[in-house]
Amino acid sequence: QVQLVESGGGSVQPGGSLRLSCVASGPTFSNLAMAWFRQGPGKEREFVLTMTPLTDSTYYSDSVKGRFTSSRDNAKNTMYLDMNNLKPEDTAVYYCAAGQYATTRRDRYAYWGQGTQVTVSS
Repeated sequence: QVQLVESGGGSVQPGGSLRLSCVASGPTFSNLAMAWFRQGPGKEREFVLTMTPLTDSTYYSDSVKGRFTSSRDNAKNTMYLDMNNLKPEDTAVYYCAAGQYATTRRDRYAYWGQGTQVTVSS
């Protein structure tokens, strides 16, 4: 069983930056595909990015490409999401997810965090 806990959300003005963290429990973090999804007000949960296990290759959604970057520290069982040049449309609850394969499909991730709110507003 893997437990995920996100942190780092908050309120920021347009153009600002935030760093989210996702800490995973369990000994198999380095073998997991890790992903971020988000759910804006009145919207379905959408894919943000996914990182493959071992190689750490990252695939980004078009909406965040060039502004968001992700990294992982296997020694700390932690994945990070650095968000730059934030826009009001980035406002959402951000969820960390883990699974066997890196995919854009949310139903392929077996483990989810509780989410952390990001609000971008002037």
